[in-house]
Amino acid sequence: MSFIDKDLLSIQEARILMESAREARESMLTFPQEKLDHIVGVLAAAAKEMAEELAVMSAEETGYGRWQDKFVKNKFVCETLPDQLKHMKCVGILQEDAVLKTMDIGVPIGVIAALTPATSPVSTAISNVLTAVKSGNPIVIAPHERAKKVTGKLLDRMQEAGKCCGLPEGAIGYIKTVTGAGALELIHHPAAAMIVNTGVPELCRRAAESGKPYIYGGTGNGPVFIERSADVRQAVEDIIASRTFDYGIVSAAEQYMVVDSVIAADVKAEMLKNGAYFMNGEEEKKLIDLLCLESGKADTEVMGRPAFELARRAGFLVSPATTVLVSEQKYISDRNPFAKELLCPVLAYYIEHDWMHACEKCMSLLVNESHGHTLVIHSRDEDVIRQFALKKPVGRVLVNTPATLGSMGATTNLFPAMTLGSITSGAGMTADNVSPMNFIYTRKVGYGVRKAEEFLKLTNKADQGHAAVPEETGGTDDARTLLKQILKALSEELDEK
Repeated sequence: MSFIDKDLLSIQEARILMESAREARESMLTFPQEKLDHIVGVLAAAAKEMAEELAVMSAEETGYGRWQDKFVKNKFVCETLPDQLKHMKCVGILQEDAVLKTMDIGVPIGVIAALTPATSPVSTAISNVLTAVKSGNPIVIAPHERAKKVTGKLLDRMQEAGKCCGLPEGAIGYIKTVTGAGALELIHHPAAAMIVNTGVPELCRRAAESGKPYIYGGTGNGPVFIERSADVRQAVEDIIASRTFDYGIVSAAEQYMVVDSVIAADVKAEMLKNGAYFMNGEEEKKLIDLLCLESGKADTEVMGRPAFELARRAGFLVSPATTVLVSEQKYISDRNPFAKELLCPVLAYYIEHDWMHACEKCMSLLVNESHGHTLVIHSRDEDVIRQFALKKPVGRVLVNTPATLGSMGATTNLFPAMTLGSITSGAGMTADNVSPMNFIYTRKVGYGVRKAEEFLKLTNKADQGHAAVPEETGGTDDARTLLKQILKALSEELDEK
């Protein structure tokens, strides 16, 4: 029986894919925006035909989440994203100023190396492919090991659809022999112009060290603050809907509830009405043991599971109608097991005296684990909302909306995206909802509007004025005087015109 080294095979695949993508880029550089738009429409339609089938397959292969919610995400990126994209101009002349004689030209950045997650494998891959092709870039994807079959089935279909409408071979590629070594080869290959890592934290450091532009759809599960002026009923409904969507597998979902003490009793009553279960100390300990949180890393086998199943596995009983498991907390510390990202319907629950204390608590929670991903506030007080928006180290602040849906642009007017950037230093170059504009650079064009002689004449005037300056003025003063004279001469010249 012969032995096959999967790492070597994966590395070789990655090299071939990247070389093929580099060749495809040369063809795509000649495509006008109209042709790219047509291809995007065909690709989206092809993916949409499989949206439900792939949602079911994704839930079965990964064991994460509800297929019905995955179907919602798949349809969202196949319908809402293309609608948004068709109004965008990404390549060619973006802007022209006839008065100032300048132009901005959008230029594709090059081959995109993308790492997709097991949590939302289909919707993320669709989103990344449509966004890359819209901006004229080839893309090569390293699927997650846990979702390689469903990701491969999607991308095979998109390759077929692209070929039928003129997309060059190699413009959409993916590794079939999925290993970490192959993913690293994509990251470090000379053809890779940009790296997009959506929810693969174990490769975050290696991607950041590659020396290439790097977008990280980072660790999420951030805080939500319910301020005393909020519509409590609506706020709680939003939080429960968001935290239970796809059984909590979405990184943007709320994980920490921070509640104004004035309305704490009302909030808890609404939580109970909406199926929340507040655990006692013994039950919390059992859940911590189940999730393996004391080790500092949550057990991936219990991610994306319903609250009832989590409780059963942990060894305590709750109603089958239970939506979320809630742990009432007081402090934040490195040893707090609930301070890690939990991709399941579990909430840590804090009460603070006022919005200022809540502000401090949210700051601590954001820097603790979430890489500045997302913060939610429920409030009717615009001053408090603005304080939160201005002061927090976070990529996006959502107001009076569910985090899961609001962050991706479903219940807000943020750009519809499945890769949501983080702001932590070394963990990505943008906090944007990633759009085609993140995959281009802008070439600046400036027409000459003054002759060189005119500028040199101004410099000569300044030199003559400088000659009259006394010798005793110091070097710094000389420089300042010369600068003032140049500016004065330039002003006089413009006034004469």
